Amino acid sequence: MDTATSQETGRISYREAALDDVPALVPLVESAYRGDASRGGWTTEADILQGQRTDPEGVAAVIEAPGSRLLVVERDGELVACCQLEHRGEAAYFGMFAVRPDLQGAGLGKQIIAEAERRVRELWDAREMHMTVISVREELIAWYERRGYRRTGRTTPFPYGDERFGLPQRDDLEFELLIKPLG
Repeated sequence: MDTATSQETGRISYREAALDDVPALVPLVESAYRGDASRGGWTTEADILQGQRTDPEGVAAVIEAPGSRLLVVERDGELVACCQLEHRGEAAYFGMFAVRPDLQGAGLGKQIIAEAERRVRELWDAREMHMTVISVREELIAWYERRGYRRTGRTTPFPYGDERFGLPQRDDLEFELLIKPLG
């Protein structure tokens, strides 16, 4: 589905990722969360995690997994964002959300998450959207709360020692489950 947007953001289109997209998707995700490039946006994790956010194998696994979609977002044909959608019974999982840092804060993320919610209702008749967010990311959690997600207080440990998830810069990291009813 194509969506016309304001002159400022150009024409936004959505499609499912293919394995050919992996070389472009990995640096997009990395740029949104890690390293100095991520500091150009507001979603950076650079102060709490160093190292990688994902790798080609991880992105390819999301693309190839049954019941999973990696949604590619393009503006005027250029890759600008992505997100993972995964079917989990009556719920869908939303993850690997990345918007190019220089485009953050202008409403694109809000538009993408609305499209993701629409798609999981249409694809899988999902009743809820689930996501996990690092619990110390208060500003990011507040952003999701403004979009109807609620904190559950249910947490899972951060995978300390597994460098595929980055190199933690603090010892109090955990993931908190956020849920939004899609009724």
